[in-house]
Amino acid sequence: MRRERGDLGRKVPLEGPGSSKIGTGRAHLPMRPAWRCRVCGAPWPCQPARLGLLREFRGDRTALLFHLGSLLAEAYTQLSGAANLHERFLGWVRAPGGTMFHVNHEQPGAEIHHTDPFAVPTGQRSPVRRLRGRLAAPVTLWTAPGPAGLTVSSTLVAEGEPDRLLGLVDPESELWAAVEDAGRFAVAPLGPRHRQLADRFAGLFPSPGGLFAQDAWTETPYGPVPTDAGGWAGCRLDAAREYGWGLLVEATVETVDLREDAPPLLHHRGRYRELAD
Repeated sequence: MRRERGDLGRKVPLEGPGSSKIGTGRAHLPMRPAWRCRVCGAPWPCQPARLGLLREFRGDRTALLFHLGSLLAEAYTQLSGAANLHERFLGWVRAPGGTMFHVNHEQPGAEIHHTDPFAVPTGQRSPVRRLRGRLAAPVTLWTAPGPAGLTVSSTLVAEGEPDRLLGLVDPESELWAAVEDAGRFAVAPLGPRHRQLADRFAGLFPSPGGLFAQDAWTETPYGPVPTDAGGWAGCRLDAAREYGWGLLVEATVETVDLREDAPPLLHHRGRYRELAD
């Protein structure tokens, strides 16, 4: 039987060739009307189901949100009085910036919604998500041969022998697939002038012609880096493991190229910020 996208939440059984496409997530289907996983018994969508859905809708988060929204509407009718259903079904899959597109008034560009139409109501928001939003984080661009790239705001550098670098990335991103294949990647800190570039590599801004079609790039053995970046680091992949809903990537820093002392671009409470001083 040919599967259609969204099967992971459908009522029909899953079978046929290629059923391993999204791994163990395929078996983690919801039992209605309890909306618990048939395999692990956890409230659906459980973690394996979420990972499966991310794989199935890879590259089309908007379609995934609409699919989950229809299931949420069904669950509301069957789980009257259940708390946090909005967060449970939609909170984990929202776009990284917290909006469909960032509203970058300082620079021209696409502007779709001033607010996220899929935003979780204030009273249902996860306190951990809110805590994370209050931690200002530097915005970096990770790239790998391919090329592939992803905006990352969870980069940590640890000095030592050898020097190390850590970061949380989307396990279903094209960037991670490229890093796995190449075993190396580049990390470049971004500045205020890179707001649109950061949105583009976060999947929040249109990229006609491809992610690397615009801007100027410098080719390196670790991946292309923005020519106007203040510097970059070349890293060798050491290990990776699931950590929360993300993938914790551990790497050794093999080379560092620092060019100018540029001000950083920060991410705080779902928006880009700059240093006040």
